Amino acid sequence: MLIIGIAGGTGSGKSTVVKKILELLPEDEVAIIPQDSYYRDNKGLSAEVKKELNFDHPDSIEWDLLVKQIMDLKEDKAVQQPIYSYITCERDEQTVPVTPKNVLIVEGIMVLTYPPLRDLMTVKVFVDAEADDRLSRVLMRDTVERGRDAFTVLDRYQKTVKPMHLQFIEPSKRYADLIVPQGGNNRVAIEMLASIIHRHLEQKAVR
Repeated sequence: MLIIGIAGGTGSGKSTVVKKILELLPEDEVAIIPQDSYYRDNKGLSAEVKKELNFDHPDSIEWDLLVKQIMDLKEDKAVQQPIYSYITCERDEQTVPVTPKNVLIVEGIMVLTYPPLRDLMTVKVFVDAEADDRLSRVLMRDTVERGRDAFTVLDRYQKTVKPMHLQFIEPSKRYADLIVPQGGNNRVAIEMLASIIHRHLEQKAVR
């Protein structure tokens, strides 16, 4: 199994990169594991406490479960991926079945920060973007998709997103095999990644 890790700051364009890679590949050959599905469940916490949760610190992720499910997929076992809601800050009772594929893309802001996960990756990618570009995307996404007001988004950005990016996410860039500036607009990098995947699929086909 070819495992590609795609990291980068919040709002850097990781999801767009993944989407554009998939557009260049055969259907049903790639499984996607988003880091965001593995945020720890916060059932039982009050609304006030949930407002202060730091989603940009590595401790917010249930890494053991994420690594175990990736190892299961490598061993040709299907897994039940959690569903996490940013609205409730809780996991859903339901899960998403993920079946093993020839290629697995693991995407999320911190996927290069955790050594046991990083060690499973064949190719490590960091999607890079200017801070002001990331902030504008975060502001638009969180107000439209997650029901937050602009003041809350900007306050959270200053208190947690920016400092956590500088402490954990930006330093993980040094582990990347490929750095992709301009996110989904970097056609050359996207075609390069798609070419790597195509080559892997061709090699699997002749075995």
